Amino acid sequence: MPQMSPMMWTWLLFMFNFTLILTMILNYYSFLYLPSNKIYNKSSMMKTKFWKW
Repeated sequence: MPQMSPMMWTWLLFMFNFTLILTMILNYYSFLYLPSNKIYNKSSMMKTKFWKW
């Protein structure tokens, strides 16, 4: 098993964080632009407030 370089680890970490933030942003915008379901909208508001908090 070859040892991974620090560069590789930082790259993996960066990619992981990037995808995480991207999904969060996408979820946030989908919550904003989907006011059709009232219950879903309420839960989403709580989630967005939680993330901003």
